[in-house]
Formats: sequence, C-alpha cells, structure tokens
Amino acid sequence: MLSIKEISGITRKYRHVMRYRQILGIIFRYGFGNIIDALNIEQYIEVGLKLISRTREERVAKLSGNERIRMIFEELGPTFIKLGQIVSTRPDLVPVDLVKELSKLQDKVPPFEFEQVEAIIVSEFGKPCKDVFKKIDEEPLASASIGQVHKAILKNGQGVAVKIQRPGIKKIIEVDLQIMHHLASLMETHIKEIAPHRPVKILEEFAKSLGKELDYSIEAANIQRIADQFKDDNTIHIPIVYTDQSTDKVLTMEYIEGIKISEIDDIDAAGLDRKIITKRGADFIMKQVFENGFFHADPHPGNIFVIDNNVICPIDFGMTGFVTRNVREFFVDLLHSIASGNTRLLTRLLFELTEYDDNRPDFDSLEREIADFIARYASKPLKDIKTGAMINQALEMVAGYGIKVPPDFFLMLKAFVEVEGIAKRLDPDFDIISHTKPYVKAVKLKKFSPSRITENVGEIVRDSLKLIQFFPGDLRELLRTAKQGKMNLNFKIAGLDKILETHDQTSNRIAFAIIIASLIMGSAQLIDSNVPPVFFGVSLIGIVGFIAAAMMGVWLLLAIIKKGRL
Repeated sequence: MLSIKEISGITRKYRHVMRYRQILGIIFRYGFGNIIDALNIEQYIEVGLKLISRTREERVAKLSGNERIRMIFEELGPTFIKLGQIVSTRPDLVPVDLVKELSKLQDKVPPFEFEQVEAIIVSEFGKPCKDVFKKIDEEPLASASIGQVHKAILKNGQGVAVKIQRPGIKKIIEVDLQIMHHLASLMETHIKEIAPHRPVKILEEFAKSLGKELDYSIEAANIQRIADQFKDDNTIHIPIVYTDQSTDKVLTMEYIEGIKISEIDDIDAAGLDRKIITKRGADFIMKQVFENGFFHADPHPGNIFVIDNNVICPIDFGMTGFVTRNVREFFVDLLHSIASGNTRLLTRLLFELTEYDDNRPDFDSLEREIADFIARYASKPLKDIKTGAMINQALEMVAGYGIKVPPDFFLMLKAFVEVEGIAKRLDPDFDIISHTKPYVKAVKLKKFSPSRITENVGEIVRDSLKLIQFFPGDLRELLRTAKQGKMNLNFKIAGLDKILETHDQTSNRIAFAIIIASLIMGSAQLIDSNVPPVFFGVSLIGIVGFIAAAMMGVWLLLAIIKKGRL
C-alpha cells in the first residue's frame, strides 16, 4: 500500500532529476510557466530551469486552462492519468468544471512484452507459466497504465481473463509521487490562489486510492461482494474470480463472451431485447445503491457486457463506492423534496448531505436559486428531463456557494448519470426517474417499518444504558481532575475578541474623560485659591492644568472622530 509519508521527500537521484525536468518542461509547454516561476524551485533541483524549453505551440494557447491541464496529465503518463481519473471523481477537492474535463482522460498505453508477463507469473506463483495456465495468449486484450489483460485457459479448460500489473509500475509511481508531493507543498506555500484547494490533501487522497488500485486482491474482494448481492438474481451475472490463480499483482477471472452494451447494432443482430437490457441495466445500479449501499462506481459502456437471454454482465471492479443507510435515506428525501417543490427542505437536506468550510453559505440566497432551478424542470415531462445535465447544473450551482459533495455521494450520482446515458442510447423512451420510484418508495417504507423502528428504539436504549453506566465514572474522574487543579477549559466565542476590544476602547475613553474632568475641577480650585506661584494674579499651576485638560480633550475628540463614532 502506498503511503504519502514514505515518499514525501525529494531526493537528488539522477532519475528523479530527469523526471523532474520532463514534468516541468511539459508544464511550461502548456502555458503554466508562471506557476512554476512562483515556486522558487531552482534551489531544489540540480539542473537549472534555463535548460527547460519555455516554447509553447499556438494551438495550445487557444485552449482553456482545464483542457491544458487534461493534456498535461495525458502526456505525463500513468501516474498523472490515474491522478486525473481519481480527481475527476472528487468535486469536493477541485472545481466542478475541471472534474468534467478530467473525466475525458483516456487510459491507453502501449502493452509490455509477453516475456515480462511470464516473469511476473513466475515471481507471483513460484512456478512456470505453463504450470499455472494451460494456455495464455501472447497478445493482450487491453492495455492500460496500471496493467494489461490477457485471455487464458485454466488447466480444467475454463476460459479466463488474466489482469497482470505492469512491471515496475510501483517504483515509477513512487518517483512521480515524490515529485508531485514536493510541487504540491510548494504550491500550498507560495501560491495563495491554489492554497485553498489544498493540493497536498489531494495528493494524499490520491496516494490512498492508487495504493488500493495497485492491490488486485482488493478488486477481487469487490467482485465477490457484488456477486453476493446478486447471487439470487438471474438477470445479472458477475464474473467468477479464481483465487488460486490470483495474487495482489495478478487477477484471474471468468472470461466473458458478450457484447458491449454500447454496440447497439451487434445487440440487434444477436436478437437481444434493448428495452429489457435497459431496465436490467438500471436495476443493476439501483439495487446496489438503494438496497445495499455498495456499488460499481464506473459503469461506463466499455465496462458493461450483455450475454445470452439479455443478461447484464459488468466487468472491471477497480472503482467502487459506498453510501451509508442514512445517506441513502437523505438522498430519497432529497428526491422527494424536488418532486414536491419543497425548496426549503431541499436546501436543508443539501446542507446535511454536503460539506462546506467554516463560513456557512447564505441559506436564503441558495434557497432562491434552488427555487429557480426546480422551476426550469417542473414544466417538462419526465421523459424529456436529462438527469445527467440536471445533476451537473446542480453541482455547479452548489459549488458557487462553496458547498462540496462528498466523494462517495458524487460517485453514486456519477453512476446514475452513466447508466442514464447508456439507457438513452438503448431506449430513447426510457424514463429513469419513473424507474427509480419503486426503489425510493421501498426505502421510505423500510425507514418506517416496525423492524426499523424497533431497531432505532433499541439503539437509543443501548446508548442511554451506556450513558447511565459510564456517566458516574466519567463525572468522578472529572471532579478528581478539577480537585487536583489539572483541569483546563479552552473555548472561543465567535466575535468575543471584537467585543473585548470595543469594551477596552470604551473603558479607556471613560478613564480619559474622568482624568480631563479632574484636571479641570482641580485647576479651577487652584486658581480660585490663588495657589502660588502666581502669574498676573492667577495660579500658574492652575493654568497648566487647564492647558493639559484642553490638549487631552482635543486628543480624545480626534480619536472619536477618526473612528467615525461620536
């Protein structure tokens, strides 16, 4: 598993410096030289930045900033492509418009040699390739940044697809992560416009996600978990994982002879029913989300096959998501509030489901914008509403208020959008909103079922008993700590500093005014008593007192006028 702590320091190894130069050169070429200049980076690498070309092609200058970022990731290779793909599922970390652009990243790289495939199999299983598989094709079926897939046959004659991790990919990723972490740290320190997006946190999240993707045993567990969800459903087929022929770098699963769900002409030619396929494909995601919470988070057309009898067969379970029961129920309430036009409830639910920084967004302003948003769709027939476009507009709207969607909730929305896109191609009349209603109703009924109410009451009773059980001991410990003089209370009241400052200011002015009044009264008595020394029959000390009082009075008056409050 990758850990950001293990790879946080920049080293001066030759491969690091050369890769650093390559990364900076590509960043310059796509028009982001100003960012690199702001990092004061020359002191960290042994090769001067003057050796890096700053030329930029004219066609690049015409592209948007987000398009250039995507092209940088594509050119920089596997680690950056994966970073872009993972970030494209995290609208809580980067702006929504960048999320949409990064979702276009293509993960296609040249395959590695078959000799390396054989070497990896020997290393993983401790025996020759021919002792693990009866036959394995030399030409891969597909090749991506992390690994490639070969068709093979087991000793028992079963056809399988074998995913093999790219040799040395972990070392390559670690070098890139070292450089990326260093650049992210510098950005957070030197560029105030980028600092709020927390680039170091983004990289830490990326390292965790990529570490899971490098361990094929996690994907095998995901497949088994989803297979358990559909073990009694003959409309969905989940490929079998062959654990004896799988490790953390080799994943062997059932080979699927089917048609990609996007290949409509082939589906028609095979005599399959597109309407049935559409409904089953929608059911596949909805059952996972609404009934189980654990779901296939990347159901794009290349990852869904159709086999005999209109059976849906998903593949590639590297990306999954999980939403808790409470989040599912909140989502159902959110859908209900949209349908009923209850904008105040919808706004409150958005605040419950999403995250925001310390400054709470303007609730009333957001509610007004939500009302306008709902009004745009209220007059349209359900079948004419494009759910994907609606969700994207909603995400852009809440992003404008600094509201961030949690990653798993976003993955759920993304899965719905992917399925709707496939459904509209297969059956243009398919209404995904209407198809969702039975699932929404089931969640609502389950929420108020006797068993659920009993469970909730049981939880309350258990929590209350724990409180009763532990409260006396906790209180006794608290009193003991207080008695020993070891208790420290630290709290901060918002706005208290300003109040104290105003209080101090007022107190100082009152004290100043009292001193002035005292000087005037004392000076008047001195003059009345002709206290020596006397100048032209007037007490000189009294005159000095009046002058001091006058100067202090003018000073106080100017201070009040300067603050704008008389």
